[in-house]
Amino acid sequence: MSVALASSSIPSSTSQGPLRVMVVDDSVVIRGMISRWIGSEPDMVVAASLRTGLEAVNQLDRVNPDVAVLDIEMPELDGIAALPRLLAKKKNLVIIMASTLTRRNAEISFKALSLGAADYIPKPESTREAGAADIFHHDLIQKIRTLGGKARRVGHVAPMHAPPMHAPASPTVVPIPEHRQHVVRPAAVPAAASAPAAHGSGAGLARRAFSSQMPKVLLIGSSTGGPQALMSVVTDLGPVIDRFPVLITQHMPPTFTTILAEHLGRSSRRPAHEAVDGEPVKAGRIYLAPGGRHMKVARHGTDTVIVLDNGPPVNFCKPAVDPLFSSATEIWQGATLALILTGMGSDGMRGGKEIVAAGGSVIAQDEATSVVWGMPGAAANAGICSAILPLNQIAPKLVRLFAGDRS
Repeated sequence: MSVALASSSIPSSTSQGPLRVMVVDDSVVIRGMISRWIGSEPDMVVAASLRTGLEAVNQLDRVNPDVAVLDIEMPELDGIAALPRLLAKKKNLVIIMASTLTRRNAEISFKALSLGAADYIPKPESTREAGAADIFHHDLIQKIRTLGGKARRVGHVAPMHAPPMHAPASPTVVPIPEHRQHVVRPAAVPAAASAPAAHGSGAGLARRAFSSQMPKVLLIGSSTGGPQALMSVVTDLGPVIDRFPVLITQHMPPTFTTILAEHLGRSSRRPAHEAVDGEPVKAGRIYLAPGGRHMKVARHGTDTVIVLDNGPPVNFCKPAVDPLFSSATEIWQGATLALILTGMGSDGMRGGKEIVAAGGSVIAQDEATSVVWGMPGAAANAGICSAILPLNQIAPKLVRLFAGDRS
C-alpha cells in the first residue's frame, strides 16, 4: 500500500515549551529510532525512553509527558494493561498505541481506542523495508504534533463516547497516514441560500440550505477519531440504514477495515461489510471502503455498483473520501447527502464541493467533539455545509432528513 509523503509545517513554539514525549517500547532499536526522530523536531523533546509499561506507570509523575507512544507487546506490563493506569494518573495524557501488524494487535488497538487512547499507529515489520520507516516516521510525528498540540490548547483530547468495541473474528493491519493536519480555508462554493447556524462550534460560518430533494444515499468520510465517531453515529441510524444504502470511507489499512466493518455491523445491528468490486449497492446495508483501495460507485445497466480503484493515494490516503463523494454525484446528483466526521487533513472537502454543486448536501461534525477538526473544518470553512453538529446530534438529524425534513 503506497502512501505519498508530504512535508509538514512546524507550529510556532508556545510558552509551555516543546511537547514532552515518552517513548515506551521493549525494543531498543525502535526506542532509539523514535527518540532520534522526536529529538530532531524543534517543537518536541524526548521526556523519557522506557522499556516496559510498568516503568511508564512508575515514572509518569516524574517525567510528566504530554504524549506517550506506547507499544502493545511488552514484558511486565503490556500496553493495553498500562493504558488505563497511565490515564488514571494523568487524564490529559495523549496516548498513541504502536504495534506490529498482527490480527491480535489490530484488535487490541481497537480496544485501546475505546479505553481512551487518542490514536494508533502500525510499526513497520522491518525498518529495512523500503519506504516503511519513512512512512512510519512521518505519520508518527504528525500524530504527536497534532494530538499533543490540541491537548495543550483544550486541556485534553477527549475520547469519543462510543459503544465499546469488542474484538470480533477476522483479518488485520496498518493505518494509512493522514497528512496535512491543518484546517484548510479554501474559497467557498458559489452561492446558495444560507441556512440558520446550527448548534455546535463553527458559529459564524456560513450554512447552506439543505437540498430540496429527498436524500437517497448517505456517504460518510472520517479519519483520526473516526472509528469511535462512526460507532456512535451508526448505533442510532437504523431507520436510515433500513431504507437507504450507507457508504463509508475511513482512512485505515486492510485488516483494520475488516474489523471495523464487523464493529459497525454489531453497533448498527444491520449488515455491514467491506465493499466488493462489482457488487450492487442496496438499501439496508453498510458498505465500508477496504483498506488499500478507493471505493467509488458507478452505473451498470440499471444497477448502481461498487467500483474499487487501486490507483495512487488521494490526499495522501488510500482509501480516500473524495473519490467516493465525486463518483456519487454522477449517480444520485442532488439526492446525495454526505457526512464528514473527525480527521486530519482536508479529504472530503473537494468531493463535498462537487456534491453541493450537483444540488446535494453536506454535514460536518463540530470542532468541540472532533478529535481533530481537519476534515470537517475544511468543509465548514469552505462554506459547503448545511449543518455543523456535535457528534450526539448527528444521527437524530440524519434520521429526520431521511424521513423528509428539509430544514
